[in-house]
Amino acid sequence: MYLHREGNKILVVWGLFLAAIIVLTLLLASTWLIYTVIGICLMLFLLVAQFFRIPKRFFEAKASDVLCPADGKVVAIEKVTDKEYLKDERIQISVFMSPLNVHAQWSPVSGEVKYVKYHEGKYLVAWHPKSSEENERSTIVVGTGRHEVLFRQIAGAVARRICYYVEVGQKVAIGEEVGFIKFGSRVDILLPVESQVHCKIDDKVQGKKTILATLPS
Repeated sequence: MYLHREGNKILVVWGLFLAAIIVLTLLLASTWLIYTVIGICLMLFLLVAQFFRIPKRFFEAKASDVLCPADGKVVAIEKVTDKEYLKDERIQISVFMSPLNVHAQWSPVSGEVKYVKYHEGKYLVAWHPKSSEENERSTIVVGTGRHEVLFRQIAGAVARRICYYVEVGQKVAIGEEVGFIKFGSRVDILLPVESQVHCKIDDKVQGKKTILATLPS
């Protein structure tokens, strides 16, 4: 396990702030209060640090498999019509990330990045039906050669910073890191309607580990 680079600046600033509180406590407070403040500060630092943890994971996947791009819980499996890029009906699988989940995102399939677009937007709670269209989000489409798989990073009421590391024309491998949402939120995956879905509502899934579906042959 290691800490993601997106947390470097935040952890340094947060660490300095907490260190300043500890120093002031050492100068002004009694012994029992000093130990209490140090304990609280350490817990607060670890709480923020865990947002940026990246565990080492291994997976086995066939060319037609769709790997889960994010940690969390499956909150929706439904047919939708994509109005942004695909312009057709798709199966949408939505994964909600709590503040305790790992917040990196990985490519669900191997192929070429066909489309990338960042959208500014609102900060509705991530399970709100309109969050996929109105919240801050990024849309990424990867073409496998036979199919195009779209997935969105969606900000929520807490997450206010979406990061992605791919551009149009880039080749990506299944399980390759493609983004990070600071402090979690939601990821939508849009698949061909003929895909075989292997998850169900309320399933707890892991990014770069759980196989969500199989693409049609």
